[in-house]
Amino acid sequence: MSLHLEPKTAVLLETLAAGGAEVVATGNHGSTQDDVVAFLREGGMTVFGSRADTIEKHHENLAGVLDASPDILLDNGADLAAGIVERGTQTGILGGTEETTSGGLRLRGELAGSIPFPIVVINDSILKAIGENRHAVGQSVVESFMRITNLMVPGRRFVVAGYGWCGRGVAQYLRALGGRVAVAEIDELKAFEAALDGYRVDTMESLAGWGEVFITATGHPDVMGPAIFPLLNDGAVLANCGHFPWEIDVTALKARASGVRVLDDAIERIDFADGRHVILLAEGRMMNLAGREPKGNSLESMDLGFLLQSLSLERVATRAETLEPGAQPVPDDINRDIARRMLAAMGADR
Repeated sequence: MSLHLEPKTAVLLETLAAGGAEVVATGNHGSTQDDVVAFLREGGMTVFGSRADTIEKHHENLAGVLDASPDILLDNGADLAAGIVERGTQTGILGGTEETTSGGLRLRGELAGSIPFPIVVINDSILKAIGENRHAVGQSVVESFMRITNLMVPGRRFVVAGYGWCGRGVAQYLRALGGRVAVAEIDELKAFEAALDGYRVDTMESLAGWGEVFITATGHPDVMGPAIFPLLNDGAVLANCGHFPWEIDVTALKARASGVRVLDDAIERIDFADGRHVILLAEGRMMNLAGREPKGNSLESMDLGFLLQSLSLERVATRAETLEPGAQPVPDDINRDIARRMLAAMGADR
């Protein structure tokens, strides 16, 4: 497993171990909670990683997981799948799951045709898109923005980059709390949807001088890069909620800086020679798992996501031959089974 190591994922690992699985795990770079790692190790699991790990150390942790010769991969960002392809040692792997948009893009992009076993992309599930991406990520990103910055949402101008399921949710919850929201989206159909939903829609270049807070939610690299930074207002806040810390080009941003100051656990002030400054949250990493008391998505929403993970892993373990090699969506019968369970738990059938 390579997944954010925090309390909710610890419960997932405990559940898998209770079912008889031998778990070897590492976290994702920059989001690992050290107390959770200690707890899992005390329970006898092999767990690599700490919050302070460098990217080089993170790659060593991934190698440690792959050295255990896994039968099934539980991946986040396709790091384990990429490692398997790089090693050329796919023999014996039944398959796996991938949690994120970013990982799904890698599996269907740079890794396309290289994966000889099935990988169920949890993020392709319409159930996860609605319950976890739109509503849970939307809610947790807005909560994290307020918690980390102590800034108000009402009346503030927000630019949300990307109108996929996560971007929809972020925009929805910002507007619900009184934020003035614009959407930067390069896909014509998604931009059309955002416009009909009542948002201002434009390019990032056009919105750079309007926005006060910028939140990237695309899964793609270089959404905010060197062409955007000179256009930003003094005091603009930059944040990312995508899996990889590549949507904001932090290296290029700091290369332009006349000074960088760490103001808090997840806040940096980037000063420019022309007198402007911007605020960068969480070093461009996933903001809703950052700060002094990171919460991430709600327990209820993660219940849904982990049901999808668990039942998809069960399908790989017991009926891998019914699945195609490479990236694929969650089987429809699993989606519908979980939807019925969630409706019953919510009392929606009463």
